[in-house]
Amino acid sequence: MAKSQLVAVSTHIASDGRVVIPTRIRKQAGLSGGDALVVWVEDDRIVLRRREQVEEELWRQFEGVKKSLSSDLIADRRKEARREAKQKRL
Repeated sequence: MAKSQLVAVSTHIASDGRVVIPTRIRKQAGLSGGDALVVWVEDDRIVLRRREQVEEELWRQFEGVKKSLSSDLIADRRKEARREAKQKRL
């Protein structure tokens, strides 16, 4: 990807929700038609990132994990379900 520089270009949201990313911005970001993106809202910004970059970052974050995270999540959910069931009986 190109170095970060402040480039402000006007665009619009079509009635069907599509947003045109101007050519200049696509070139600066190294984006091409068909690229898979992940989109989220961060404060007052809409963030667009390449899916591959987001996945790589997530894999790096969990590199050192030696045990199954799903087992921990399932155990936590079961504990929470028991707590909720107990509260409903009260």
